[in-house]
Amino acid sequence: MALFDKVKTQAAGLAQKAQEAGKAGQAKLDEVQARRKNDANLRELGAAYFATRQGRADADTATTIERLIGEIAAYEADGGSSSPSDDPEEG
Repeated sequence: MALFDKVKTQAAGLAQKAQEAGKAGQAKLDEVQARRKNDANLRELGAAYFATRQGRADADTATTIERLIGEIAAYEADGGSSSPSDDPEEG
C-alpha cells in the first residue's frame, strides 16, 4: 500500500498545482479585461470631451463624462494605470 499512498500524494500535489495555475491564469485574464475596459472608457471620455469642445455635446454628455471619470478613478484606485506606456502588448 505504500506505493498507492505515494501515487495518491503525488496526484494531490499535481491537482493543487493545477488549481493554483488556473487561479493565476484567471487573475491575468481579469487584469487584461479590466485594462481593456479602462482603455475603452478613456477613448469614450476623449470623444465626449471633444464633442463638448466642438459644441456637439448633447444633454447626456456631461453625465457620461462624470460616469467615465468615476469608472477610470475606480480602476486606478484598484491599482490599475491609465498610462498607455504601461501596456506591454502595445508599442
